[in-house]
Amino acid sequence: MSMFDVFNIAGSALNAQSLRLNTTASNLANADSVVGEDGQPYRAKQVVFEAVPVGKSEGRGVRVTQVVESAAPMRLVYDPANPAANGEGYVEMPNVNVVEEMVNMISASRSYQNNVEVMNTAKTLLQRTLTIGQ
Repeated sequence: MSMFDVFNIAGSALNAQSLRLNTTASNLANADSVVGEDGQPYRAKQVVFEAVPVGKSEGRGVRVTQVVESAAPMRLVYDPANPAANGEGYVEMPNVNVVEEMVNMISASRSYQNNVEVMNTAKTLLQRTLTIGQ
């Protein structure tokens, strides 16, 4: 494995975790949106990761293969005064679980930080290797 493969692997993880953070932010922003772009309540989105080979080594990076909508049922909130309420007075709300999204955000943030640390450690190792001959 080339030392530079470390940067490619960590870089792929940074891209994937960045997309995961953006998806989580979108879910949190729309947690109370009654109507989305298509006129339906917003559906939570999840990213799907896949391990991919990096370079000619055995190392594997990660990439996002797709962003899927959650299959969780929508929340029904009793609010007969809401203009979006059905005949029984219930409003269909997004299926975003704020607690799960916060956990996802913390997990993605930690993964991002860890990969930045991997890159910094590899950079320091390379710089020290260059100073050996001096």
